[in-house]
This record gives sequence, structure tokens and C-alpha cells, in this order.
Amino acid sequence: MSRSERLFDLLDLLRAHRRPVRGQVLADGLGVSLRTLYRDIASLQSLGAHIEGEPGVGYVLKPGFLLPPLMFSPEEIEALVLGSRWVADRADPRLSEAAKSALVRIAAVLPSDLRDDLETSGLVVGPGAAAPVDVVDQADLRAAIRAERKLRIVYSKETGERTERIVWPFALAFFDRVRLLTTWCELRNDFRSFRTDRIASADPLGERYPRRRAVLLKEWRDRRAAE
Repeated sequence: MSRSERLFDLLDLLRAHRRPVRGQVLADGLGVSLRTLYRDIASLQSLGAHIEGEPGVGYVLKPGFLLPPLMFSPEEIEALVLGSRWVADRADPRLSEAAKSALVRIAAVLPSDLRDDLETSGLVVGPGAAAPVDVVDQADLRAAIRAERKLRIVYSKETGERTERIVWPFALAFFDRVRLLTTWCELRNDFRSFRTDRIASADPLGERYPRRRAVLLKEWRDRRAAE
């Protein structure tokens, strides 16, 4: 294991504990000596990591530290490139531009060798089936999800019949052919997913739904896992 990979793993170990964790526990987790651990902690602190503690007491990583991109492994760089390229090719225009911009920013701060790996990556996104055109702006749907706000939608069923619903949007699923807005539907008093290309309108109500998005997402995943 390279030193940079070890520092990355040390950060992961620290992030896994909200309370101070003893140095020996960290050293055992990394398979290194206490002396090496103390040097690695000092190295992370010099990079800006807010690690508090001391030998015999334990160490804790305070929130807010961003891992320098130079510490990404080649596989992690490839994952970022492939994911960004998929979003740039498959998502709506605003999300597509955001993915391209993110790649440019990542490239700007990478060491030259990793920057070359990013720019010459052989991982490409193949052509996919064209997704139906949406009437509503997916950026508005994402904004409602982030803000945990109710939406009043008008939805066209496959038969052409239209129905009005008040929904609590908490996820947006991307497939090659369709996008699905996953919600809690007040009309059905249950989880429902709606194809975004069949949503004729989506009006924000300015009202926050009463349950947190994370709770809804967990309940929905648990329901799917039990099916």
C-alpha cells in the first residue's frame, strides 16, 4: 500500500468515528506501527485536516476537510471520469453542463501525471437510446427534492388520461430510456413513481413536506428490498 493510499484509509477510519478513537485502534486498522500512525496524522494535519487529540487520549477528525484530489487512486479518477461522462451524455442540459464543469475543475488541480490519465482515459460512454423529451425542467424537480418541498403535478397516464396529484418528491432515478420521479403521493397515501416525460406540469407549493427526505428514502428502499 502506498503512503497516499494509507493516508486516504486513515481519513476513512477517522470519519467512521464521531468520538475520539485510540491511536492503537487506528494503527491496527491500517496495519502499521504507532510511530507510523503519528507521522501520518501529522502529515494530514499539515495538509489542513482538523484532527484533534493526542497519544493516550485518542483522535477525532472535525468536519470540513476535503481530501486533496492528488490523493485519489487511479481507479477513483477513472470512476469520476466515467460517472461524469455518463451524466454529461445522459442527463438534462443543466446537469450535463455541471458534469463537464466538474471534470474541468478536477483536471485543474490534479498533478500532471493524473491529469494526463484523466484526459486520455479509455473509459467511454457508449450510445444509448434517446430518452423522451420532458415538458417540465428536471432542474426544478431536483430543486424540490433538495428543499424537501411538495409539488402539485399534472400527470398523463399511458391511456392519455390526466390526473392531478400532490406529491413529496425525494428521488430522481435515471435510466437510459426514462427518468422516474419517486415520491410519496398524497392521493394514494403511498409511494409512487412518475415518468418525468409524462409530467405535464410541476408547480412548487412552497410547503415543506412533514417527513425528512432521508426517512422517506430509507422506507422506500426497505420496501423494495422486502418485495
